[in-house]
Amino acid sequence: MNNRSLVAASLITAGAVSMSASAALVAGWSMSTAVPAATTGINYTYGAADLGDATAGTSLTGFHAAAATTWSSPAGNGSTYSLSSNNWAIGDYYQVSLSTTGYADPITISFDQTRSGTGPATFDVLMSVDGGASFTTVLASYVVVQAGLAGTGTTSWNTVTNQAGFTTTITGLTAAAGQASVIFRIQSTVTTAAAGTNRVDNINVYSGAVPTPGAIALLGVAGVVGRRRR
Repeated sequence: MNNRSLVAASLITAGAVSMSASAALVAGWSMSTAVPAATTGINYTYGAADLGDATAGTSLTGFHAAAATTWSSPAGNGSTYSLSSNNWAIGDYYQVSLSTTGYADPITISFDQTRSGTGPATFDVLMSVDGGASFTTVLASYVVVQAGLAGTGTTSWNTVTNQAGFTTTITGLTAAAGQASVIFRIQSTVTTAAAGTNRVDNINVYSGAVPTPGAIALLGVAGVVGRRRR
């Protein structure tokens, strides 16, 4: 390939990367801190997002009907901690709240989730744009993978390896853009054994198109082309 073709290829590739990587991370929870030991009760407030452009006023919380619920922080999906709880019943949930004021593009939420063998296997994702007065189901009855279960091709969550098979992503949420209050609930649709657990990690809310693995690959190609050109 001649130099002119190399320059053209570089420009095309860079343009594709720019379009694919145009997302803004509004708020993200990387679960960087542990839940205090022996934390029990129907409610738990994990706290504000630790990543993103608009973390002020954000919150990650949980609700269970059972007062005996234990909240804990075992290993995440490639991170030190996650948020986990037991005593799951229908309607129990994890919830993030934030503002998307100033973000006009459709909103995307992405999170990692797994369960124990007796933990809840099906969930809905609900969204509110009016401060929790009403909710809309944006993803119904999805199945949560049990980490390390034979036949799933997965291993147990650990602090080193991030496994893509546990990630749920919901895109194109135009109603969530430019809102003073947006709430997402990850809500159980089943009741399980008291000891059954479910955990979440890497909860991220974006505005705009979320970068894909293909975009990352293109970025690498652009770098190679640039180096060849020089």
